Amino acid sequence: MIICSYNIQYGTGKDGKIDLARIATEIDDCDIIALQEVERYFSSTGLTDQAAAIGDLFPRHFWVYGGGVNLDASLIADDGTVTNRRRQFGNMILSKWPIQSSRNHLLPKFGMVDQLALQRSALEGVIDTPDMGAVRVYSVHLAHAAAAERQVQIGTLNRILRETPSQGGVVTGRKASSHWTTDGPLVDMPPGAIFLGDFNLTPMDPEYELLAGSLDPRYGRISRLDGLVDVWHAVGNDPSGGLTCGSDNGMVRIDYAFMTPDLVDRVSRMWVDEAAQGSDHQPIFVEF
Repeated sequence: MIICSYNIQYGTGKDGKIDLARIATEIDDCDIIALQEVERYFSSTGLTDQAAAIGDLFPRHFWVYGGGVNLDASLIADDGTVTNRRRQFGNMILSKWPIQSSRNHLLPKFGMVDQLALQRSALEGVIDTPDMGAVRVYSVHLAHAAAAERQVQIGTLNRILRETPSQGGVVTGRKASSHWTTDGPLVDMPPGAIFLGDFNLTPMDPEYELLAGSLDPRYGRISRLDGLVDVWHAVGNDPSGGLTCGSDNGMVRIDYAFMTPDLVDRVSRMWVDEAAQGSDHQPIFVEF
């Protein structure tokens, strides 16, 4: 089983051209896909419903979408008839297996005076995989401008990680009426979780420790049983590798796969497609 994460920059490649089909060819072998920066109905990207268009490019995958930015883009005809549309910017999950339940978690947002500040989110999908059983998969995009904002957002992610299993599925209760159970069984909320996405931080940034655990000078990275593990390091890859996006200081690693400890031992390898041209980011891949 192969999973991947890709910030697609709304399909805009290194050549400046918008090409969702190119994105699809770069990741079409994957079983579970987490995408970030997927747009709906922006004029600069041709007023395209990119989520639906990407879904069409993966006819054998199930998909869900969650917008962080969510604005009105409705059309009003001359006779007053409204065509409801939402101008959205957010995340997407695709899976070869049904996404049994989904929630879109809006993350804390700081209002900025000058810098662009966007509502960020973490899209959740519960997927029953043949290899690992049911897992929670999250497509995550954190704030780009302020470390303090990312720290608060990571606190929310950690709370979601730890509290969600005890909350149960999106519908719970033995006394649930047939209204809730006729169309399918209630979906549990598994403890195992995979957080994929653009976290807009490097391993050298202080907020990284809030995700991967503190670094002890004697014992190394201290991962907690109720926390997450950085898969890149867990599989023994070069700590200086895994570079996914350009910056003023050259290529940096800001796209990650974090997993609960029970899932990490199942991973056989992780890599970055350094040749991909579909975005300003490089896609990352994890194989089980």
